[in-house]
Parts: sequence; C-alpha cells; structure tokens
Amino acid sequence: MTQPSYPAARAAAKRVYSHFERAGIVPNVAAIEEIIDAAFWASLRREELFTPRISLAYVAPEGVDRPLILERPLPLASQPLTRLAPAVERPGIHLGVWDRDGDLCVWGATRSLPQWCFVLEVVAPGLLVIKHSRGDESGKFVNVAVLQGDEIKVVDQHAATVPDCPELLTSLLGLESQFASSGSVNVLIQLAVSMRAHGRGGSLLVVPSDKNAWRDSILQPMTYSVAPSFSALTDLMQEHSDQRARYRWQEALRRIIEGIAGLTAVDGATVINDRYELLAFGTKIVRRSGFAQVSQVIVTEPIEGVVALTSEPSQLGGTRHLSAAQFTHDQRDAIALVASQDGRFTVFAWSPCEEMVHAHRIESLLL
Repeated sequence: MTQPSYPAARAAAKRVYSHFERAGIVPNVAAIEEIIDAAFWASLRREELFTPRISLAYVAPEGVDRPLILERPLPLASQPLTRLAPAVERPGIHLGVWDRDGDLCVWGATRSLPQWCFVLEVVAPGLLVIKHSRGDESGKFVNVAVLQGDEIKVVDQHAATVPDCPELLTSLLGLESQFASSGSVNVLIQLAVSMRAHGRGGSLLVVPSDKNAWRDSILQPMTYSVAPSFSALTDLMQEHSDQRARYRWQEALRRIIEGIAGLTAVDGATVINDRYELLAFGTKIVRRSGFAQVSQVIVTEPIEGVVALTSEPSQLGGTRHLSAAQFTHDQRDAIALVASQDGRFTVFAWSPCEEMVHAHRIESLLL
C-alpha cells in the first residue's frame, strides 16, 4: 500500500493493532491504516452542506445477522463514504468493510456486530474514534483510541485496575463484568453522554439514598428542590429484566435520561441519589461547615502515556469544577459528574488511598 495521505493513520494503526489482535479476526496494520485514512478524508467533505457521520465496521457479510448487501461493492474511499453518509448516520447502523480480491471495499450495512469487531466512527470533521463492539444486544462499544488531527489518544485499558477506581470508569473501559454492576452504572453513563450532548455544561451530584448529609453542602433554601423526589427513573430500573429488552422500555429510559440530563443545563448542580431519584436541580454548592477549602486534586486521564498530576481545582475549569471538587471533598461518599461546554467531562470522587479528591477526565471514553 502507498503512503497514506493522512500521516497519523500509520502511527495510529500500529498502536491499536495489538488491542484487536486477541480477537483473532482483525484487520492487519495496513488495513487499519487504510480505513483510518479513508474515514479521515471523508470527515472533511460535505454532502449538501452536511458533515458526514458514519461508522465503519471491519466484518464480512456472513459474520453478521440480516446484512444489507450491495450488489456492487463500493471502493473504500472518501467520496463514496460521504455520499452514503445520509443513509447510515443514525445510531446503530454500520457500513461493513471487508477484503475482496486484495482490496478493501464497502459491501453494505449492518446493525449487528460480533464481539471485538473493529469499528471506526466519524464523530466530527477530523475527529475519529476507534472502538470495539461488546457483542451483546446493548449496542455498546469500548473506545480504543481517539484521533483528532495529528493527535492520537490510545485508551489505557489498565486504568481501571488502580485502587478505588469509580465503577463508572470501569464500565466505560468495558470491565464491568469484573469490577462493576453494569445495570446501575449504565444509567450514569447514559446520563454522562446526554449531559455532554446538550453542550451547555452542567453538574450532576450522586449522593447516598440513606443519608441527608449532602444538604450540608448545598445553599439553603434550594430554589428548585423536588418534593416528593422524582422517581420515574427508579421505577423504570426496578422493572424485570425481560421488560428491558423491549423497545417501549428502552424508549422510556431514553426520554427520562434526556429529561434529567437537561436539568443539568440550568445554572447550578442537579442532585440525584444512588437509587436514581431526582432530589433537586439548580442548586448552589457551598463549603461544608468544619471542612477546609479544597486546595489540590489528583488529575488523571485513562490515556496511554498520561501521568497523574496534582493540580489546583481552578486549573481544571471554572466554577463547576471548583465546586464539584469541594463537594466530593466534603461529601466523601458522593461523586460529581461535570460536563464542560467545550466537551470535556470530569468525574470527581474522593480517593481513600490518596486521601484527596481524584478528578478523572473521561471525555475520550464518551465519544
């Protein structure tokens, strides 16, 4: 294969290949490079003024259920991908890519993928995310790497093995079967994604359901206190697992998630408990009586080569980040999720091992 026109493609291909190698059926380095290159240039094109959003999956037609197969496969190139984008931009639809007579081609589309399938998603112009499928009906993926221009971020899959790592992070890394309760954490992941999507920034505090000490860290009276607590999400999550596979249940979950995440756009913090009951929104965080002002936090990002730093909370962002750090410093059995307007996303949690607040930067896992 000739030298790709997108220089980062080769470097990224070499770095992510080992992640997929364990799966057996995996594109070789040259094929990964070619897929990245085609997707990158497609992301910079326009189709009737729209930016293409596509997902490419390296899988043979016979490897999936009920594939849509084109009579004449298309070359893996930016122009055909851009023209196909309007038909496959909705979530859950992937363009199938496979080798035919020594060349990669687009054979059609599919909604089902085998476990560990290589997936590349075009998120925005110049922004690509390499993922692998989990091979279940949830349609979830595990992010492997993020490419933006000449920047390559490879996710550190061992980041969740450190002591007192939040379950939210272990689930995003695809490790919930070992470390976390996937049903409960999945709600927080969907809330995080929805918070990030509305683009206004926001804070979500998750507090224990059996304690009221969190109120000591909130300015009283609360303007938007909810009484009784809003329990629609709680009631939905208590339904039998058989119901959760049905479209009506999933659609109800989506609507409630979007509703609660929308409240985080209101100035101030939204508060839910660990049973997903909505307690308040638009609240103002204050330092708890008898507790010192938080001066330093540990900052990590689950990216290879990124080392933990000790920083002042004000260096992470504005008022949201500072108040979230103070809240988790004072309420050590709570966590705080903070979305920035620029797309950054941080989970604040108290670290018993380090005896200080730990700020986990996870935006690379939410794309």
